[in-house]
Amino acid sequence: MSLPRHLRAFTAAAVATVLTLGTAQLAAGAPPAPASASAVTASAPLLPTDEQLRAALLSAAELGPDFTEVPVDPNPSPESGASPVAGCDALRALLNRNPSGTSAQGAHQEAQFDGPDGNPMITESLTAEEAARLDADFATVGSAFADCHSITFTDNTGAAVTFSVTPIALGDRAGAPAVRLDGNLAGVRLNGYLGIERLGDVALAYGYFQRDSDESQLASLYYRAAVAKAERTLGVQAGATAAPGTAV
Repeated sequence: MSLPRHLRAFTAAAVATVLTLGTAQLAAGAPPAPASASAVTASAPLLPTDEQLRAALLSAAELGPDFTEVPVDPNPSPESGASPVAGCDALRALLNRNPSGTSAQGAHQEAQFDGPDGNPMITESLTAEEAARLDADFATVGSAFADCHSITFTDNTGAAVTFSVTPIALGDRAGAPAVRLDGNLAGVRLNGYLGIERLGDVALAYGYFQRDSDESQLASLYYRAAVAKAERTLGVQAGATAAPGTAV
């Protein structure tokens, strides 16, 4: 049985909108004043390009023979998302953001993969931003993850599902924000994992959703694989707050 259309909307919207960094419209305070051209040239490396970010994403072949890549809609319609959302003010605010609203200052690439019959679903995105903006985005998402305990999605058919939200350590670095989501829709058990990681001036966002299972082993395995590939390709260690070559 393939994943029902409304269930796909729930999971895709949860992953894509919770984890899309880049607008900083929720960050506390005003954005930092732009540095002079000479200062930028002297102290800040160029942000990674779209091509570099694309190369750092996982591929279907790396996930395994049962996975296929699903084309990502660059301009998703509002009807395709899981809205309205109830519960968790900070997380709800993130979900109500424009999911494609990345910063004009950096590149953004994302990929979505389906396992057999759409189960599990895996999404990964990489977003490049200048350091102060990325600091603010990470603080916002980290707080939203920590403060949320339950959130309900209702799609345009009226179907609703409530997820319990539990902070977890998804990968090797305990400080990386991540949550586990558990819910039930018409007797179908739903389980998901959302995580973000910092690699210098790049944010890695990851989502894993499955049905009829609550095992976390594969979710953690693929998350670690995503982080490891990004580290190798971008040449920066997970958790680093400065890009390679940045003056300290």
